[in-house]
Amino acid sequence: MNSEIRTGIPLLGEKIPTLEVQTTHGIKKIPDDYKGKWIVLFSHPADFTPVCTTEFVAFAKRNEEFKKLNAELIGLSIDQVFSHIKWVEWIKEKLGIEIPFPIIADDMGEVAKSFGMVHPGKGTNTVRAVFIIDPEARIRLMIYYPQEIGRQIDEILRALKALQISDTNKVAMPENWPNNELIKDKVIIPPPKDVVEAEKRKSWEGFDWWFTYKSLQ
Repeated sequence: MNSEIRTGIPLLGEKIPTLEVQTTHGIKKIPDDYKGKWIVLFSHPADFTPVCTTEFVAFAKRNEEFKKLNAELIGLSIDQVFSHIKWVEWIKEKLGIEIPFPIIADDMGEVAKSFGMVHPGKGTNTVRAVFIIDPEARIRLMIYYPQEIGRQIDEILRALKALQISDTNKVAMPENWPNNELIKDKVIIPPPKDVVEAEKRKSWEGFDWWFTYKSLQ
């Protein structure tokens, strides 16, 4: 673990620190072991808790969907690795679901603190944080949930897809893409930067020159 890592909530666009962590899949170096891949790093308050169990089952069931998007899942909580291992065994034995991704054993809480996962009033437990990290090791999205509210895993998948499409096509994604109430699965073209471009936009598909959109098909 890098001793110079600062604590607190990181910033979007910031590079993650270099981490060497103990996981259920052995020692992992992040981001070095995931070069060229997106990472979805998510924390949970504790092993052997009901809400966390429902989330891990949902993540596991969608693991292949994340992989198809060139993304790897990594879980984390402030528990020791033997607790993670036993919990994973329990989920497989009792619920018939195998957890295919590694879980960081952050028993000293250093990783959690560096990502702002420990919030006031929650003791040493982590909140339900989600970080989508791109292949350049930059944080592109952060979501923090309280301990009492379980995540919606399909929304995390949707956000990952939207980020990748936005990057590739240099477009913006509307609310609830690809099921937006105004433009359905179309994407928004960034606003013009000068009057000449604005004039051109008046003939484009859209509601006005500053609100044009297109299909990716």
